[in-house]
Amino acid sequence: MSESVRMARAVLRIGLIAGTLDIGENLVFNAFRHITPAMVFRYIASGLTGPWAFHAGAASIALGVAMHYAIAMFWTALFYLASRRITVLVRRPVVCGLAYGAVVYLIMNIVVLPLTRVARAHAAMTLASRVSGVLALVFCIGLTVALLTRLDRKPRQLAIRETP
Repeated sequence: MSESVRMARAVLRIGLIAGTLDIGENLVFNAFRHITPAMVFRYIASGLTGPWAFHAGAASIALGVAMHYAIAMFWTALFYLASRRITVLVRRPVVCGLAYGAVVYLIMNIVVLPLTRVARAHAAMTLASRVSGVLALVFCIGLTVALLTRLDRKPRQLAIRETP
């Protein structure tokens, strides 16, 4: 198997795990607020389609799922590729993963979200929502991606070094 295929498979596997943990946390948190999974995925889809997502049926839910995982794959691929050049990301996955998750949170909320078609909230975000959002990206995306990237990369690095 070529190195690029192996890397693509690793990114896919890691991104699916991290994306599932992230959306799982989001769905559980929102269930306590009586927000259904369909509402969550329509909200995600509305970033691309605007208000249409809330009136479309299963298509907007499917779009929301696809968008969520595409975003998770992007952040996973970015970290994975960066770890090939910046070795501290693999050597110190806990610290780097937590920091990466915080950076992802800031970029998504300060840069990406304002550029989408998501309707702006009339009320300020609650502290619980803010904390949940930060912790989800720090632990479910940042830390998960960093630890799984280390697990994927470490055996190969050792094998390369041990080869005479």
